[in-house]
Amino acid sequence: MASYDAPADSARGIDSSAIPVVALPRRPFKRHFRTAFLALAIGWLVLIVMLALLAPLLPIPESDAGGFGVAKKPFEDRFLGTDQLGRDMLSRLVYGARMSFLIAGASISLALSIGVAVGLWAGYVRGKLETVVTAVADIILAFPGLVLLMVVAALLGASPRNLIFAITILQVPTFIRLARASTISVANREFVLAAKGSGAGTMRIAALEILPNVLPTLTAYALAATARVFVIEGSLSFLGLGIQPPTPAWGSMIAAGRPQLVAAPHIVLIPAISLFATVLSFNALADARRDSGRPSRLIG
Repeated sequence: MASYDAPADSARGIDSSAIPVVALPRRPFKRHFRTAFLALAIGWLVLIVMLALLAPLLPIPESDAGGFGVAKKPFEDRFLGTDQLGRDMLSRLVYGARMSFLIAGASISLALSIGVAVGLWAGYVRGKLETVVTAVADIILAFPGLVLLMVVAALLGASPRNLIFAITILQVPTFIRLARASTISVANREFVLAAKGSGAGTMRIAALEILPNVLPTLTAYALAATARVFVIEGSLSFLGLGIQPPTPAWGSMIAAGRPQLVAAPHIVLIPAISLFATVLSFNALADARRDSGRPSRLIG
């Protein structure tokens, strides 16, 4: 068998040593960094969720116990110290997380359920229903969200139920628009047309053919929206329009610790870092879900 010999560069008058060598980019560090960062994000969320769920069973005092003491630094008397009134910071952090997760989880779950149902139906049926739904969503989106939250807090009171109600109203339009757009993009796929041709009803097609293909995008956005709700709830509590004392909330803990920022910075830093880590972790999960999410059934 004849062997193939590459043409010699020197025979063509080309100095091969002068040709720059271009190395293919390697990204193991970036990949490992993202994996490690995602693992840390998941670990933090699992930890804080477990603490919030098991708060009544943990060997910590009540969140408002010891309200006649003074601020103590972490490890001086308690694990995370005490606030300006002598209340255990770890207890208030855990119970504050419990309230924040309750508001964020309930409002996003309601907004996702309503938004998916309405948006999927509007995107598949189209017609006048789509026009009305889109117009209502646009009107709500055009209204300043902070103003709506402040109005609800002023008129109905800053209770967890009212906050969930107001935040849900703010989040539903975006879920509707996203579900509608995702539904339109898959409504004319071959597998949907095949199901329609086989005699499947509208509800069956929407639930079994379209919904699995729009959920990856919606769940990724839901994680990012959860992070945003934590910021909203923390901001309202910081302004005094969210969860009211003595119930702990991370935002109100930050606000209450501002006068002691120099003498006892841990009163502000502990809830602030916890809020930052939680928001960052949800955003990391949203990015990972967006990158890995693929329609579960795309044919053709």
